[in-house]
Amino acid sequence: MAHEQNWIIHSFQEQLGVTLLGGHKVVEDTSSYLNLPAIEVSEHIGRNHMDMCRFTGPNDVEYRKIASALRRITSSVFSQLKRGGKLPLNEEQKRMLLDSLRFDQIDARQMTIKNAHAKTCKWLLKNDQYVDWLDATKLDEHHGFLWIKGKPGTGKSTLMKFALANARKAMKDRTVISFFFNARGEGLEKSTIGTYQSLLLQLLERFPALQCVFDSLGLSTSSIRIDHQWSVESLKTLLEQAIQSLGESSVVCFIDALDECEERQIRDMISFFEHIGELAVSANIRFQVCFSSRHYPHITIRKGLGLVLEGQEGHDQDIANYLDSELKIGHTKIAEQIRIELQEKASGIFMWVILVVGILNKEYDGGRMHALRRRLREIPGDLHELFRDILTRDSNNRDELVLCVQWVLFSRQPLNPEQLYFAILSGVDPEALSKWDPNETPLDVIKRFILDSSKGLAEITTSKVQKVQFIHESVKDFLLKENGLGNIWPDLKSNFLGQSHDQLKHCCLNYINIDVSPHLELNKSHSKASSQEAAALRKSATATFPFLEYAVRNVLYHADIAAGNSVAQENFIQSFPLPDWIRLNNLFEKHEVRRHKQNVSLLYILAEGNMSNLIKVHPSILSCFEVEEERYGPPLFAALATGSEEAFRAFMEAHVVNQSPESRLYNLWRQYCQDEGSQRKFGRDFKFSQRRTVLSYLAELNYKVILAFALETGKADVDSKDTDGRTPLSWAA
Repeated sequence: MAHEQNWIIHSFQEQLGVTLLGGHKVVEDTSSYLNLPAIEVSEHIGRNHMDMCRFTGPNDVEYRKIASALRRITSSVFSQLKRGGKLPLNEEQKRMLLDSLRFDQIDARQMTIKNAHAKTCKWLLKNDQYVDWLDATKLDEHHGFLWIKGKPGTGKSTLMKFALANARKAMKDRTVISFFFNARGEGLEKSTIGTYQSLLLQLLERFPALQCVFDSLGLSTSSIRIDHQWSVESLKTLLEQAIQSLGESSVVCFIDALDECEERQIRDMISFFEHIGELAVSANIRFQVCFSSRHYPHITIRKGLGLVLEGQEGHDQDIANYLDSELKIGHTKIAEQIRIELQEKASGIFMWVILVVGILNKEYDGGRMHALRRRLREIPGDLHELFRDILTRDSNNRDELVLCVQWVLFSRQPLNPEQLYFAILSGVDPEALSKWDPNETPLDVIKRFILDSSKGLAEITTSKVQKVQFIHESVKDFLLKENGLGNIWPDLKSNFLGQSHDQLKHCCLNYINIDVSPHLELNKSHSKASSQEAAALRKSATATFPFLEYAVRNVLYHADIAAGNSVAQENFIQSFPLPDWIRLNNLFEKHEVRRHKQNVSLLYILAEGNMSNLIKVHPSILSCFEVEEERYGPPLFAALATGSEEAFRAFMEAHVVNQSPESRLYNLWRQYCQDEGSQRKFGRDFKFSQRRTVLSYLAELNYKVILAFALETGKADVDSKDTDGRTPLSWAA
């Protein structure tokens, strides 16, 4: 019954024996709990059998344990009452919510960080701040927080990966969880919502009994899906409840690279963890967090320990150990002098050391021992200047280098090696494009091409799904924040962002223009999108033309950003191969309802994709009220249904651009912005019926201003009737 009803059970056990029984407990642990790990939390009270219900007051550490458990239970009860007395979620529903916390590349960043060199990082384990952080008796002093900080490239992530691995190996009595931010990854990899999803998933998988926190969400059975969309606040609530319910269990958490997330999100997360730290200390729960980040942005925490890498004796020794084993230039007197000079010049920046070691090893392998010291002195001591030196040392294949950098910087999501290879080829040699034959161009050749094209500044991740990224976030800083390429090549200095996206658009367009018909049976694309036949065709298309899906889905995306950065796109819109694009887009679409008719307009596609910059230069922008044979009817409704606010505003503004600020049309638009701009009543599940009129929907959904707008522009007739003879007025009533 307990399992069926999903009871919340918290069993308290006596921790001390009694003298009368020779130091034994009155009730041993094996008899004082139900042994139902899926729904039960067991915890000791630091008293014997007679005293375990006697406390010195509300601040008694043992009393806090019981208070925390009662808060969790009552919170669940109140949540159930709010839901109208709904039954707790069953195991299948919990499993679906648990699965919805997962996301692709959830561990990608941690996996791509290279393991610490055999002789490095061990100093951390004896560092005073690290030892104090793990000391349970000092939790009141630091609330369980340790913050490791260092300059870009000092090796913070490698140190964090070492600390995480050591904790998992050495702290058998504690649960260790982690999250590594990844600015080079996809959305959830570089946001706090991804952090909370990952940490909550790890906690709930290790403590199944805590999955009862899902009950507090008050979800209806129909709303529980494996693709449940989480909000930051709901995740924070669940994480707080789970941590408060840990009982005697200890949790150690590592969160790396806070600077690779938006500052506003990080400030909110730090505030949340400070709140959790206070709750944990007051309830005698051991929850410890180790952060790492650059020095900027500086965020103050009320209580916590700090560790700065620069100047740490152990960190300097790590560099010396690395040079001793990895700088393979022998151990002559000159070689040792070079090692000393190199370490001094490094200023504690491990990434600089790694790059310079590679350069000097290459010189030594070429028999240039005599030139090593001179070469070292030529190498800039600043990491960003070193990147500049690497990029300009030779002028070979400059176009490949620029395009490679542009793709790694500005692709909508990270590309895999095959995609990047053909993306670059689409720009530098489109005549050579054809289907991919792995026997002719094997993956190892592609990887060498990427290494050479990027001058070694890009790498292929070792995660399960391989992606191409820069070797370090500081490469991206150099290229974007300091306009690195523009300062090297003046023709790239002006509007680098707009130029780049326009170039990527051309690459996509070139790849879309490949004649794929000899290699793909496109007649099968008429099969239902969800059919096995369609899935097999998609798989075949991806294997044969690796870059095709990205090119189709993102050619308009890159054009839109280029347009938004002052790169003209009128000719592109006029010549866009819409029929071919529709055919290929439908091929890759997995949901039938999202496929398009062959006569769909480009304006509708742009509205659905929220591409307001292209909409603004589309010659038929004023046709947004015209109904099409599509899911949402007119382009205007496509924008409303998909929440494409910028696209919708572009349509409306096009109708008032030549109006006087005193005109009725202009005032209607101003009124919409004030009154209805945030009141969305359309949704993605909306479906336009060809039996009805545009005005009837606007009237029914109470879009008063837009309705008046449509009438004022002359785009609709107030007396128009649908096929059932109903007017907009009858729908409004």
